[in-house]
Amino acid sequence: MYLLYTILAALFCFLILKWMKRRRYCMDIKRLDGKTVLITGGNSGVGKETAVALALRGARVIIACRDEDKARKALREITARSHNMNVLYMRVDLANMRSIREFSKTFLQKEKRLDILINNAGVPGILDWTDDNFSMCFGVNHLGHFLLTNLLLPRLRESSPSRVITLTCSSYRYQKLDFQDLNYNLLPFFTYCRSKLANIYFTQELARIMEGKGVTAYAVHPGYVQSSWTCHYSFLFQLLMKVIMFTFFVPCEAGAQTVVHCAVADEVTAHNGGYFSDCRPGSLRIFAKDAGVSKKLWEASERLVKLV
Repeated sequence: MYLLYTILAALFCFLILKWMKRRRYCMDIKRLDGKTVLITGGNSGVGKETAVALALRGARVIIACRDEDKARKALREITARSHNMNVLYMRVDLANMRSIREFSKTFLQKEKRLDILINNAGVPGILDWTDDNFSMCFGVNHLGHFLLTNLLLPRLRESSPSRVITLTCSSYRYQKLDFQDLNYNLLPFFTYCRSKLANIYFTQELARIMEGKGVTAYAVHPGYVQSSWTCHYSFLFQLLMKVIMFTFFVPCEAGAQTVVHCAVADEVTAHNGGYFSDCRPGSLRIFAKDAGVSKKLWEASERLVKLV
């Protein structure tokens, strides 16, 4: 009898884990021939799997990241898996505003189209500072992509209808923004949560500003994925998280599905400025839908990155 109970308990746990890791896959088969896609952080994790998926659909895919060696390795893998030779790498350091400006200038000079911009790159909750003295999470996850998107908006508008997809996280719900301390850098997890909330506000305000101009915007929660973000932490923490991620988190390929869905599906345009999870529109907490806060953050961000 004890053995039977053990087997039933094990089966129950297995089914619960399978249920927790279930994910919808993007079923839209639209091709992207002739389209140009830019993916920040496309050399690893969800970004790389997104690059493979969109390259398979015929897109010209440009991955933008800081580490050239990792990017070259990723390019070989993306090309081999997609059989698409039109995959390129361009260097940008999202922790450096000068690098973002130089990248954008080069991109606008070389690339005549930008149909889909995927703001994928990000850092976890680490207590560090960017080259411009912003907290690393806020500086990279929000301000870096804010500046990049604004500088590339002319090309996005020229290529309309175009889309901007920004990766966020459901952990946004655990914090609110403090406009007296946007550069908050005290508790790593809360710092990360605030940056992910900023991604949502950014998407909403971008959608409002671009209304009727051919550019739509979407915030995507890819789920909790088995990515390499733990590399910023100690060996013991990495070991612990590998066990947790293997048990509870989904593979990066599954995590990329909602990003791909927002990149190709026609139905998402009815939810401009919306938040997506598991290939469908998701619900947000009331405070994360405040248009006044979205506008205030946009204006504050413009001043911080010196766009005004």
